[in-house]
Amino acid sequence: MIEPFGNQYIVARPVYSTNAFEENHKKRDRHHKTFLDHLKVCLSCSPQKAKRIVLSLFPIASWLPGYRLKEWLLSDIVSGISTGIVSILQGLAFALLVTIPPGYGLYAAFFPTIIYLFFGTSKHISAGPFPILSMMVGAATVRLAQSFPGNTGSSNNSTSNFSSVDDYKVMVAASITILSGVIQLALGILRIGFVVIYLSESLISGFTTAAAVHVLVSQLKFIFQLTVPSHEDPFSIFKVLYSVFSQIEKTNIADLVTALIVLLVVSIFKEINQRFKDKLPVPIPIEFIMTVIATGVSYGFDFQGRFNVSVVGKMNPGFEPPKAPDVTVFQETIGDCFAIAMVGFAVAFSVACVYSLKHDYPLDGNQELIALGLSNIVCGAFRGFAGSTALSRSAVQESTGGKTQIAGLISAIVVLIVILAIGFLLEPLQRSVLAALALGNLKGMLMQFAEICRLWRKDKYDCLIWVMTCIFTIVLGLGLGLAASVAFQLLTIVFRTQFPKCSTLANIGRSNIYKNKKDYYDMYELKGVKIFRCPSPIYFANIGFFRQKLIDAVGFSPLRILRKRNKALRKIRKLQKQGLLQVTPKGFICTVDTIKDSDEELDNNQIQVLDQPIDTTDLPFHIDWNDQLPLNIEVPKISLHSLILDFSAVSFLDVSSMRGLKSILQEFIRIKVDVYIVGVDDDFIEKLNRYAFFDGEVKTSILFLTIHDAVLHISMKKDYSTSEFKPSQEKDGKIDFTINTNGGLRNREYQEGKSSTVDRPPVVTGVKAECTRPTHRVLWNKCEERYCYNTLYHYFKLNYAFELQCGIT
Repeated sequence: MIEPFGNQYIVARPVYSTNAFEENHKKRDRHHKTFLDHLKVCLSCSPQKAKRIVLSLFPIASWLPGYRLKEWLLSDIVSGISTGIVSILQGLAFALLVTIPPGYGLYAAFFPTIIYLFFGTSKHISAGPFPILSMMVGAATVRLAQSFPGNTGSSNNSTSNFSSVDDYKVMVAASITILSGVIQLALGILRIGFVVIYLSESLISGFTTAAAVHVLVSQLKFIFQLTVPSHEDPFSIFKVLYSVFSQIEKTNIADLVTALIVLLVVSIFKEINQRFKDKLPVPIPIEFIMTVIATGVSYGFDFQGRFNVSVVGKMNPGFEPPKAPDVTVFQETIGDCFAIAMVGFAVAFSVACVYSLKHDYPLDGNQELIALGLSNIVCGAFRGFAGSTALSRSAVQESTGGKTQIAGLISAIVVLIVILAIGFLLEPLQRSVLAALALGNLKGMLMQFAEICRLWRKDKYDCLIWVMTCIFTIVLGLGLGLAASVAFQLLTIVFRTQFPKCSTLANIGRSNIYKNKKDYYDMYELKGVKIFRCPSPIYFANIGFFRQKLIDAVGFSPLRILRKRNKALRKIRKLQKQGLLQVTPKGFICTVDTIKDSDEELDNNQIQVLDQPIDTTDLPFHIDWNDQLPLNIEVPKISLHSLILDFSAVSFLDVSSMRGLKSILQEFIRIKVDVYIVGVDDDFIEKLNRYAFFDGEVKTSILFLTIHDAVLHISMKKDYSTSEFKPSQEKDGKIDFTINTNGGLRNREYQEGKSSTVDRPPVVTGVKAECTRPTHRVLWNKCEERYCYNTLYHYFKLNYAFELQCGIT
């Protein structure tokens, strides 16, 4: 029972071991669902379930009927037009990252938006090209395009059907996009979208930052208009930089100047949009403005003819018919496609979560996978490339007042108008301008380098993950870098659990609270008792570390003590059998000075014999291992009599660790150190029972609910079972100890079937102990044929903070 008392509470209950608690509280029998039970639920059918499936598969059916036409339509139209303009420019710019003609970027900006309208659960993200995914698709495309006859002079049959290398690259990019979509769709249907949890926030941040560096380097050839060979092996970024700077004298000045002006103006106005976003009704569409100006200037002054600049070129109106992907590409890019699928989903879902929390509506991760998968499959079939969502484009759609994905539909219509009717107007646009626009969208990702300082202050491991992910991705490339980063992140998890920060606990404030004894001043540690806490799972990789930390905490190796005692016992038993050893009330008397057996002779025996429990039942006397032994036999003395293992933070043990843990417990038990395990849950205990962990030596009685229960049990066991107090001197009442207000003890006297609770005040003064032979080792001292209860009372008060009522004066 818990009674409130001001800002304190009073707990009155018995000291509970796990066995005692289960005896007093009957456990409910729970039916755990089997695989067949789950299968029956999945295969069952009802009208409600069918409706729920349809609504989950087509989320548009749940929000479109409730669309507020008068309130939302105008906002969605304004937002859709703004987002559509940005989508057009980003589609053209990100197509350069895929190393395909810019016109195909419009397909990547159109189809994902239409598909996501019907299948997506987010109301605010803008589906379409994303620079990092475009870079990943481009890296795989370049690698496969090296086998094209125009590049290498080879006659590969898989490439002979294409008239140019650009056509082959378009086919490869489309095939990669379709396979990535199939992977996302399969993961969504199988409801295993949780795999994205292996991409932590630190890893995604470091990866996108490094990918932004790759994007920056890849656009240098367009800004300087240089011919740079493609590189896809590790350290390729350094080879590209070497190629750029080795031919820097060939730079096209017109392209360079135009790109720098556009980049400067775009950066300035993006900063203005960011600083005055609360005052501006809509962000200034600076990309669109600069594109119109750059296109007009390039056309009016004939930059292509006069300065030989590289332009977008011919843009065919309309759509190409859908084509089947090339299966041979699947075989060579399966790893790239899986990485593209995971990164695309991770980025889209993280952005969607931001807006779902802001506007308070639910998201379905598996349905998002289905939506993105279908988007990529359809987009790849029409010669687009893989997409997700661009952070800047989604921000435009949300900040300009977009309420639903109707804004996405409007933006798709804007893109459609360009594809069908006015695409030819963009033909004079310089590619260096598109490269500058792509770099202008990288500012947010490049600014993530500031995350290093923030993560270092918060969590060193997360900071290390960020730094190593960034280094791996920059040096090894996007595909290998992501794989190495995930492996390193998992390695840090293993490292954290393999080397946990174990600690020794002590009582604080003389209450039922136990903390690391290194962290506080007012700490109290019971004499002869150690409380050891392990804050991580125990498994095959860290059971050895756990054992060593436990030995360091107690100050001795139980196995070494056990072997020393068994060796000494063999010597003592041999002396006793030969009649060379006598036992008197004052100790041992040995009639010889030495024994013939040497330690080396004993060591030649099997070591397993020394690891067995110590058996002294055949001896006519009791051996105190902490006392003086005959013939100066040296056995390490230990003051520890009880060990408490706090497993409240141990979530699981595997078979190997159970075997090792049992061995550790047996070693302590065999040297007469009582071991208690506290804080484990019922599933943990059930697993121990299934493994047959408990036996005649390691018993279930070692399990206690809390640390304080075990401490109180140890105190009563050690202080009263060893006392000389006789039952005849006891009062008629029987003392039952329960937890006091401050975590100490109070007694409950039972007399004639009636119970009453007596609470002692926290401080008692005016009582002095008078004893001619006081000692801390013996609680009940005999003084002049009577027992000194005052000594007992002060011993508890000073050493254990327990308040007792003496019953005899």
